[in-house]
Amino acid sequence: MEVRMELSRILIRELVDHQIIELREVTESENGSASLLDGRDEEARRFPIVIGLPEAQAIERRLKGVSIKRPQTHDLLANIISDLDGRLDAICVSDLSEHTFYAVLRVTKADGEKIEIDARPSDAIALGIAERVPIFVAEHVLEQALQDPF
Repeated sequence: MEVRMELSRILIRELVDHQIIELREVTESENGSASLLDGRDEEARRFPIVIGLPEAQAIERRLKGVSIKRPQTHDLLANIISDLDGRLDAICVSDLSEHTFYAVLRVTKADGEKIEIDARPSDAIALGIAERVPIFVAEHVLEQALQDPF
């Protein structure tokens, strides 16, 4: 089973190498749109993921809609998927092993075939933010992230 999540916070501290993003659980409201647990934010499950500064800056840039002159890695990947007539459908944080999170990009190819591409969560989220695709976390990953002190 997978849980729908959203990027709820990004903490950038440029004087240190590691940055933090926080994913927070969302639920489907009765009208089918995703929403935070009906305003009961304290009940939403959440967990942090430690990422690098360049990835944090890329996510922040994409959240703010800031464009730059030349494509960065996440822009390149989005362009490749698009130019090959593919579509990024979702991202999923699929595993957690030895304090390392793993993710996949869920892509539909031009011929309709659905594939999963291995990715770091930070790269997947940076790409997914711009494309406005849903973020999922495997239930076992969420349970383990909530138990493990990082």
